[in-house]
Amino acid sequence: MVLGLWALVFVETLTKGLRPKTKGQAQRPKSIHRCIIPSLNHITETNLRGILLPITTPFTRDEEIDVRGLQANIRKWNESGIGGYVVLGSTGERVNLDESECRQVIETARAETPTQLSFIVGAGQESRRGTIADIKRAADAGADAVLVITPHFYRTAITQEALIDHYRAAADASPVPVVLYSMPALTGIQIEPETAAQLSEHQNIFGIKDSSPDVPKLTETINVTDDGFAVLTGNGTVLFEALSAGARGGILAVGCVATAICIEIFRAVDAGEVDRAKTLQARLTPLAAAVTTRFGIGGLKAALELKGFVGGQVRSPLLSAEDEAREEIRRCLEEAEQALGESSPLVSAADD
Repeated sequence: MVLGLWALVFVETLTKGLRPKTKGQAQRPKSIHRCIIPSLNHITETNLRGILLPITTPFTRDEEIDVRGLQANIRKWNESGIGGYVVLGSTGERVNLDESECRQVIETARAETPTQLSFIVGAGQESRRGTIADIKRAADAGADAVLVITPHFYRTAITQEALIDHYRAAADASPVPVVLYSMPALTGIQIEPETAAQLSEHQNIFGIKDSSPDVPKLTETINVTDDGFAVLTGNGTVLFEALSAGARGGILAVGCVATAICIEIFRAVDAGEVDRAKTLQARLTPLAAAVTTRFGIGGLKAALELKGFVGGQVRSPLLSAEDEAREEIRRCLEEAEQALGESSPLVSAADD
């Protein structure tokens, strides 16, 4: 029997989340099995769960990509126990990069990422044609899977039916698995649970990143989607609640600077240590808000610098964090690390 890598196919039977669904809740039939060609991707039940990092794109003072800084950051994160990376997501400032810069970031990050870690690339344009081209470029540059944002410029025309048609067409054309990306805070468009349920039946759509803090709606998505479908939270302020509801893990900006606490919350929920998970979440929440909704990517890059990573500039018109914001971020970092029993020194402003 001759089996080449292109013919070696195995059936993915992923178990969903960390907890069983609550009895009595409506569930869809669970009959879909996903065929994965290992030579095409590394998305498996081992690494499409846990904590994944949507990493930043560091820039120099003149706003050019800091390739060495990106390499150095990934080498540090590789040793942290994460499940993988998302490059060129919202946190990666993809919308501020041109096509050649996107490829440079993907190829640089891919070269530094061990094969056992998931390597997901952000993709998506306003048109279906543009989105498919984006996906194919990402796959060609080394993506294991793509995280595809909703189109949103013509917001009133982007109905749930339009999203279903859009994502099915994108998944049909994609050479790698597709992960849906619902980010209503930035786009004004939410992928509703029933929409996710219909899309979860497509064998090349493997999961969803839901960045909304709406845990009841996330729970509904978990309950109505296929068992082999990974529901991941993208909101660090509700990590404990999302995991308790059955989310497979999180793609978290705050994880870039508080990796250990995010991983420990994941472990504690998995082990049934609810009180510990709640305590850690209470300390994580202010930091998660500070490096996302409050001070934005500039705040996250300031936090990275405090942790000894390369934060770098944001690309205009985004603004770097001011001194007052940096001090608040420092306090949030210290409190989060104290809750975990860590006390690693933060880099002072004079050292930046």
